[in-house]
Amino acid sequence: MANPYFKFKQFTIWHDKCAMKVGTDGVLLGASAPVTNANFILDVGTGTGLIALMLAQRTVSAQIKALEIDEDAVIQAKENIERSPWKDRIEVIQSDFNLYEPNEKYDLIVSNPPYFVDSLLSPHKQRTNARHTQTLSFDALLDGVVRCLSAVGRFSVILPIEVQDLFCGLAKDRGLFLNKILYIQTKPGASAKRIILDFSFVESILLEDMLLVELARHQYSKEYIQLTKDFYLKM
Repeated sequence: MANPYFKFKQFTIWHDKCAMKVGTDGVLLGASAPVTNANFILDVGTGTGLIALMLAQRTVSAQIKALEIDEDAVIQAKENIERSPWKDRIEVIQSDFNLYEPNEKYDLIVSNPPYFVDSLLSPHKQRTNARHTQTLSFDALLDGVVRCLSAVGRFSVILPIEVQDLFCGLAKDRGLFLNKILYIQTKPGASAKRIILDFSFVESILLEDMLLVELARHQYSKEYIQLTKDFYLKM
């Protein structure tokens, strides 16, 4: 049986109630999202609350809303956050992002969204909602970002590289400019499988970078260690 929790340096994530467990994608986004000048942060599809907790650890006083549609995940995220040092700065909200109307605009919106567009659906409804775009399409996600992001805010998202052109095209149609791409390379010589895209309403010179995760099996690159050392116990 898989371990029902994952322990980080400053908090523990229980994920036994959630379809999607702690994974590298969430850690990469939580560790790299641009938090400078981010006083109000929205995590769309928070799941276990992992990314919201990482962003709380990386900021001094940011107020974070963690949005989630799945009831079991909401319960688990609330439990994880309540046990953390930042329970007073994170609020978990059960809501469909399609219907969410914020009281304030956000300086930073992050999402590790469902991304399987055409692949076979899982017979497990909770896992399907977490992994597929059935409940939150790219169009709906981007419409929500436009509705909730401040004029100078940033939107950071992690996706499979094969949907990059589709997602960037949809974002451009909505007036969101791609400012930065971080390609995630799992091992030397391998093609990037994931990308972290950083958007805003302000056009700028596109910055591109590559992050190598492992030099060999369980031998992590200096860049990956530097990015995640404040979180992983053994880094």
